[in-house]
Amino acid sequence: MSFPKRYTITAALPYTNGPVHIGHLAGVYVPADIYARYQRLQHKDVVFVCGSDEHGVPITLKAKKEGITPQEVVDKYHAIIKQSFEDFGISFDNYSRTSAKVHHETASTFFKTLYEKGKFIEEVTEQLYDEEAQQFLADRFVIGTCPKCGNEESYGDQCEKCGTSHNATDLIHPKSAITGSKPILKETKHWFLPLDQYEGWLKEWILEGHQRDWKSNVYGQCKSWIDDGLRPRAVTRDLDWGIPVPVEGAEGKVLYVWFDAPIGYISATKEWGEKEGKDWEPYWKDEETKLLHFIGKDNIVFHCIIFPSMLKADGSYILPDNVPANEFLNLEGNKISTSKNWAVWLHEYLNDFPNQQDVLRYVLTANAPETKDNDFTWSDFQARNNNELVAIFGNFINRVAVLTQKYYEGAIPKPTAFSEIDHQTLKELQIYPAVIGSSIEKYRFREAQSELMNVARLGNKYLADEEPWKTIKNDAERTQTVMYVALQIAAALAVLSEPFLPFTSEKLKGILQFEKLDKILSWEHVSDTSGLLPEAHTIGKSELLFSKIEDEQITQQLEKLEASKKANEAMNSSVTPQKETISFEDFSKLDLRVGTIIEAEKMPKTKKLLVLKVDTGIDIRTIVSGIAESFTAEEVVGKKVTVLVNLAPRALRGVESQGMILMSENSEGKLVFVNPGEEGVLPGATIS
Repeated sequence: MSFPKRYTITAALPYTNGPVHIGHLAGVYVPADIYARYQRLQHKDVVFVCGSDEHGVPITLKAKKEGITPQEVVDKYHAIIKQSFEDFGISFDNYSRTSAKVHHETASTFFKTLYEKGKFIEEVTEQLYDEEAQQFLADRFVIGTCPKCGNEESYGDQCEKCGTSHNATDLIHPKSAITGSKPILKETKHWFLPLDQYEGWLKEWILEGHQRDWKSNVYGQCKSWIDDGLRPRAVTRDLDWGIPVPVEGAEGKVLYVWFDAPIGYISATKEWGEKEGKDWEPYWKDEETKLLHFIGKDNIVFHCIIFPSMLKADGSYILPDNVPANEFLNLEGNKISTSKNWAVWLHEYLNDFPNQQDVLRYVLTANAPETKDNDFTWSDFQARNNNELVAIFGNFINRVAVLTQKYYEGAIPKPTAFSEIDHQTLKELQIYPAVIGSSIEKYRFREAQSELMNVARLGNKYLADEEPWKTIKNDAERTQTVMYVALQIAAALAVLSEPFLPFTSEKLKGILQFEKLDKILSWEHVSDTSGLLPEAHTIGKSELLFSKIEDEQITQQLEKLEASKKANEAMNSSVTPQKETISFEDFSKLDLRVGTIIEAEKMPKTKKLLVLKVDTGIDIRTIVSGIAESFTAEEVVGKKVTVLVNLAPRALRGVESQGMILMSENSEGKLVFVNPGEEGVLPGATIS
């Protein structure tokens, strides 16, 4: 489709079981927003929709963990996510939620339409069932070994390690995520979308029709799925949280979240149409509409195979023109993990770095995982801000604004004769809209932003070469022309930066006082040879577009991550269950004392045993201790230890042990001595 009449742009619905993190932003929301903003600057008819996915199994798991209802979970995180997107400048035309009435109605109608057309297969199959919890186990209620890569912590619907999508019954050694017990197979009735019937059509549509224009990672994953052979996919689940299956005989069943969720794009568009007084149908049913799904690579199969098959089965909807999925973003060398709190959460970033939304947008785009997994580091974040945004973009604008105020009291000077360098600079400037736009249209946002920064570099080089601060002393007319050209570059940056750095663009437009111009400057005006800012137009005083990020701020973020890491290690460390309860009288019989090891030797022909001589304050006794694999005899001599002195003697390898040294394990599983108290405590002191 060369010249679409309108654009329907969707961004993957985030699960409302937690906030949004930088991995979500880099993979989906920032590139989608860049594309939507760019198309609006082209005066295109755009609807950009998203919403909270509130019916996934992770929601119910989160509710169980927090001891609240699923509705309370989704209400909490929907509010956080929606506000974070607004504060970050993601320009959705509508951000909805799948618990909305319009979505329940839309999804139910969609299902009934396919049901009445005979597009489903109704089957009684064996599904995993937790006898202890007395419920069927769908998707993420099951954990087991991935049949493809051997990952022992694969979910029932997808392995997060290799990305393979499968059914819960495919897992090896499955166990219930609710009780930890081994599930049984039990019969239950469900409705299936027979994907195998769409295999021939999908081959033609994807493998033949989109081999050249879809990203290689998307095309490759689709080809792998189709080549392996498609099988019917269940579109219903045995759950009590979700949209009830709207047919008779389906009590206690809901729509499968991956049937329900993508319909959320349609319902969000419906909701937008109602608010704006527009007809939603052309955005989903007119062949002159370009439909685009921005997603992460873990959602490729659902958006390229399952959802298109659903749309094809209905027959009245258009199909996606492209699905520009990104790879994953890691954090400081490790995979981002919600459960381990190894993430940079958007709402926390906005608190820690107020009014610096564009810095994060810039860094995530500069390091976008477009073709491979990439890594976010706080040191790179600081360097890109200080060395690029501050030193290149911000420096150029500041110099231009300051010199214009100093030389001309803010008025755009009248240019005189243009030199060859002036003509060449303006000609190069006028090419950038097409260059940047071409990269955006190809979903190469990292490349597009790099070209934007080249505009700022062009301005800095031009000023450095022409040196208006020197020519002002002896060639006023030349200085006027130089400053006029420099101001055109500044104005171009204000326009071209809007898709990438919307807050910066708005601030720069304020400095250049765009609101006083006779026309609203847009993308095509940058290519206009007549110039952007006319002579005599007055600009405002300079303001810093970006501020330097100090080492202390970065240290705080690294310390926060380290604290999360330690907390997670402590939480996941194996802890021995509490022993049987004893009475205080039982405890009071224990005689614990401070002792000092005065001699130690390895017991012959053993790996674990040391024979110790311990000064207990009441005597010097022999104690045999199984610590030889953790400590040498020389290491323990002189150590203060906690000794149970009234333990009945016991013969070990022919040596009578007259007590016990108390030991523990640290977070790494290494033996450590139980601290007997402060320095200065003498042997024989009792511990109570």
